[in-house]
Amino acid sequence: MSRKLRVAVVGTGFWGKNHARGYTELEETELVAVCDVNPERAKTIAAKFGAKPYTQSSKMYKKEEIDAVSICTWSTKLSAEATRALKAGKHVLVEKPMATTTRQAQKMVSLAGKNELNLMVGFLMRFIPGIQHMKKAIEKREIGNLVCATARRVSAWPERIGDVGVVKDIGIHDIDIMRYLFAQDPVAVYAKAGRMKHTKFEDYAQIMLAFPEGKTAFIEVNWLTPYKIRRLIVTGSEAIMTLDYITQELVIDDAEKSVKPRYPWKEPLKEELQSFARSVIKGEEPAITGVDGLKALRIAEAALKSAEKGTVIKLKG
Repeated sequence: MSRKLRVAVVGTGFWGKNHARGYTELEETELVAVCDVNPERAKTIAAKFGAKPYTQSSKMYKKEEIDAVSICTWSTKLSAEATRALKAGKHVLVEKPMATTTRQAQKMVSLAGKNELNLMVGFLMRFIPGIQHMKKAIEKREIGNLVCATARRVSAWPERIGDVGVVKDIGIHDIDIMRYLFAQDPVAVYAKAGRMKHTKFEDYAQIMLAFPEGKTAFIEVNWLTPYKIRRLIVTGSEAIMTLDYITQELVIDDAEKSVKPRYPWKEPLKEELQSFARSVIKGEEPAITGVDGLKALRIAEAALKSAEKGTVIKLKG
């Protein structure tokens, strides 16, 4: 593809406007249009970034020459909008949790495969430099044998949420990261979850993932903590790696020293958008596939089922 990738964004609210901004800052992409059910918001974002506004994505696909699209709607609308884009022949980057159910997610994966289109899921945590460093250190056994990992993602109640609970909204990020770092799928999940603010969905959860060979991951998420913490600790037989997602600072401790690798701060979203665009331009599989999203969603659903039933849920391969 000699020209720039022509892209659009569906859903220009809290997160979608960042997708729109990101595409305008990349050399590989041209933001052609944005779509939102709120006409004024669509017009405002379109005017800000030099794109055309729409309130119906189906009309946008018919009128505009678009190669790829970011789907950033409410979680319960992600599947429908992503499916509409795929049927229109567009490559799709869909925000997490990808769909409301794994059945919807599976249909999306099948449709993308059938139409030979890229379907990427928005797990932008993978694009933080510290995560990439951790991944390589694990692969090269620089921390010895991987033993376990612990993630803590807690904060006050978010103003943007309304249609999913804390597990599918933010816990799914850590579920994906555990799959990525362990390079395996968990075989079982046990979770506790509940509501303290009398909302429709859970606002806190503790999730334990059991991996093959006795490896374990622990995930704590909530919307109850008065201040934000985003931390990941990976324990190996010879060293421990600790990442602060907010500052992107990584510390590696072994028996003799503490090391803080230096690397430039990068905006994960722009790295993600660029990765998506390049995968389409080069005709390559995206860094985070629809199958990755499907598996993370399946684990999230199993965690909620475990919390509801109070028992361990075994996961199929």
